[in-house]
Amino acid sequence: MRFTVGEHSAGHMRRILRMFLTRWELDRLADAAGLALTELVANVVRHVPGRHCAVLILREPYGLRVEVADAVPGAVHAKAADPLDAGGRGLVLVEAVTDRWGVDERADGKTVWFECDA
Repeated sequence: MRFTVGEHSAGHMRRILRMFLTRWELDRLADAAGLALTELVANVVRHVPGRHCAVLILREPYGLRVEVADAVPGAVHAKAADPLDAGGRGLVLVEAVTDRWGVDERADGKTVWFECDA
């Protein structure tokens, strides 16, 4: 699915994700996966000009994989934020609530992904 996201898009994305998880009988992953997806969408809103992204939600043999791709090249890193900073904790949260996450860089941008085991 391709989207132009805004400040309220994460809630819509969580509802879409929850529909897939319910259909796949993976409801127990909804809280962790929803939080991780929210953080990836928030990063698009904050850092991607035009706020365009593509979201892929996959049922895998081990559980769930979610990918958020955008057209902005460059690595992203999970790093501890200063406790007084207003932001900067998103990927630390993704790392904490998922089983795996990473970034695949492409010539035309990047894909940030996470996986949750069933």
